Amino acid sequence: MTTTIITTMTMLDDFLVRAGLAGVGTALAAAPLGCFVVWRRMAYFGDATAHAALLGVALSLAFQGPIILGVLATALIMAFLVMGLSGRGLAEDTLLGVLAHAALAFGLVSVSFLSGVRVDLMGYLFGDILAVSKTDLAIIWTGAAVVIGLMLWRWQRLLTTTLNPDLAQASGISARVEQLVLTVALALTVAVAIKAVGALLIGALLVIPPAAARPLARTPEAMAILTACVGVLSTLGGLGLAFELDTPTGPTIVCTATGLFVVGAVFGRFGRTG
Repeated sequence: MTTTIITTMTMLDDFLVRAGLAGVGTALAAAPLGCFVVWRRMAYFGDATAHAALLGVALSLAFQGPIILGVLATALIMAFLVMGLSGRGLAEDTLLGVLAHAALAFGLVSVSFLSGVRVDLMGYLFGDILAVSKTDLAIIWTGAAVVIGLMLWRWQRLLTTTLNPDLAQASGISARVEQLVLTVALALTVAVAIKAVGALLIGALLVIPPAAARPLARTPEAMAILTACVGVLSTLGGLGLAFELDTPTGPTIVCTATGLFVVGAVFGRFGRTG
C-alpha cells in the first residue's frame, strides 16, 4: 500500500501527467453539462459565464482572496443575472452576447488596475494546463466529482425539462429549479477549469465535444458518454500534439476537438445516408 502511494506521488511529479489528469477531469465535468448546453442552445450562456471568470480573477487578486472563490462567485452572479434579465424586452441571444463581451471587457480593464500584482493574463484567458500543480489537480477533480454527481442526481429531471417541457410541467417538475442546477454546475465547472483551459476556451469544451458526439448517438445517455470520450481524446491528443509541435496547449486541445467534430459530422452523415 505504501509503495503504491509513493509510486502515485512520484508520477504526479511529472508535469505532463498532472496536465493530462487535469484535462481529463475538466473534460469529464464538462461532458454531461455540455450536452445540456447544446440541447438547450445555451452556447452564449456558457461564454458569458466563462468570460465573467476573468473579472473574478481580478477581484480575487485585488482583495488577496482565493481565485477559485472569486471566479465561482462572479460566474454565479453572471448566471443569475442572465436568468433574471431573460424575457424582459431583449432577445436572449442578444442579452447573452452583450453580457459575454461586457464581462470580458470589464475583466480586462479590472486587471489593468492591479498595480504591483503580476498577472499572467494569457494563462487565465487561454489556460496554462502544463503549470497545473497537485493542489490545482485536487481542486479540479473535486469540482468534477461534484458536477458529475449533481448531473447524475438531476439527470432525468433535467432531461425531461429540456426535451419535453409540457411533460415536465405536468409531472410537477420545476423548470426554474432545474435551470438553477445547471447554472450552479456551469459556474463550478468554469471555476475549476479556468486554470487548465482558460476563460476563452472553456466555452469550446462545453460545445464542441457534445456537438461532435451528437450525430453518432441514438440516446441522450449515449451522447453524454460519447461526449466524455471526445473530451478526453481531445485533451490527451491535444496535449500530445502540443508537446510534439511546440504549440500552445489550450488552443491545440480545442483544435483537436474540432478535428473530432469534423470526423463525427462526416460519419454521422454517412450513417444517415446509409
